[in-house]
Amino acid sequence: MKPIKTSLPAGTYIHATLPGAHFADCYQMDDLWPDKDAFQTYLHLTGRTPGWMNALMAMRNQAVRLVGLKHLGAMAATDATRPASSYQLGQRVGIFSLQHLEPNEAVMCDDDKHLRVELSLVKHVVDRAPKVSLSTVVHLHNGLGRAYMAVVGPVHSLIVPLMLRQVAHA
Repeated sequence: MKPIKTSLPAGTYIHATLPGAHFADCYQMDDLWPDKDAFQTYLHLTGRTPGWMNALMAMRNQAVRLVGLKHLGAMAATDATRPASSYQLGQRVGIFSLQHLEPNEAVMCDDDKHLRVELSLVKHVVDRAPKVSLSTVVHLHNGLGRAYMAVVGPVHSLIVPLMLRQVAHA
C-alpha cells in the first residue's frame, strides 16, 4: 500500500483553512482501520511512528531552540493507554493540540511565533473504498516561518509518505 499525493478533501474543516496558506499537501492511503473513527485512527497512526521520525523530531527540537521556537516533543501522544474519548478540544496530543473533532475528521494544530500548522486526518470513501487522507496546511507569520519552511517543506514531502508506508506495514 503506497500513499498517493492528492488534493485536500473538499468540504472538510482542513479544506476551509486553505485561503492564504503558504504550504498545503495531502496524502491518501487505504483505511486499514475502518472500525475506528478519525481521531482513534490518528492516535493509532502516531502511536506507530517509526523511531527515525522521533529522532528527526528530537533533532528539530534541539535546533530550533537556538532561535527561540517551541520544543514540540515526540509525534505520539505521551500516554498510549489513554482512550481517544478522554481528549478535549485544546488538549495536547503529541506535538499538536486537538482543534476540531468529528467522527470522520480530526484536526490538530500548533501555533508558534513563526507559523501555524494544521494537520487533518479525514476518513472517507473514494471509488467505493475506505480511505484515509492526511493533510497539512501551513500559514506563515514572518520571515522566520519562511526560512523554516524553506528547509522543512521539501523534507516534509519526502518524510510523510515514507512514514505512512512504514506505519501501515507495522
